[in-house]
Amino acid sequence: MSESIAKDVFVIIAAYHEEVAIGEVVGGLVSAGWRDVVVVDDGSSDNTAAVARQAGAHVLVHPINRGQGAALQTGITWALEQGAEVLVTFDADGQHRVEDLAAMVTPILKGEVHACLGSRFLEHADAIPLSRRMLLRGAVIFSRLVSGASLTDAHNGYRALSRTMAEQLDISLDRMAHASELIDQIVRSGLAWREVSVRIRYTAYSRSKGQGASAAFRIVFDYLLGRMLG
Repeated sequence: MSESIAKDVFVIIAAYHEEVAIGEVVGGLVSAGWRDVVVVDDGSSDNTAAVARQAGAHVLVHPINRGQGAALQTGITWALEQGAEVLVTFDADGQHRVEDLAAMVTPILKGEVHACLGSRFLEHADAIPLSRRMLLRGAVIFSRLVSGASLTDAHNGYRALSRTMAEQLDISLDRMAHASELIDQIVRSGLAWREVSVRIRYTAYSRSKGQGASAAFRIVFDYLLGRMLG
């Protein structure tokens, strides 16, 4: 990765009990030239923070588990304070590929858009397990109904944001419903965005951390409750 592309790009990872995977994830990013990797240890009781730090990440720690949304907001706020011009949210379990990162940030660095949202449906839908594909299709329909966003992949954690976009975001939903909240805020910002094709790695480990149908209903409930209270 050229230094000109990686400069001022901060990769933010929310992590909870990820000592098994986080070292390889951070190490892969750092060895590829992405020097500013921020891991927010969200109240883990294992060695997530120590492993991430040893692999080369900046590590922020929540003393208690607050949820992925809260962890990402902590990372975004800190990265902006450090002068980040592009901020990328990246999963801790090894699902996201470092190889896709340049394609995610380049349109922002060129000034074409202010956000790039990863989509596994633009080119690689056949790689998604069938049960997961059905849940994700439902999420797309839900997102279009509530926010009007015309997306092919509504709950992909691979996102790149310009500083201008990130400064307008305010994640108030601490847990997984933050994904829908972020889409709402990106659409309402009026700033240009696009989807970018990414490939997700589905391993036995990442599938064990995935969202099932019951979790999906909880996300919908939390999101709708958040909108009512907000």
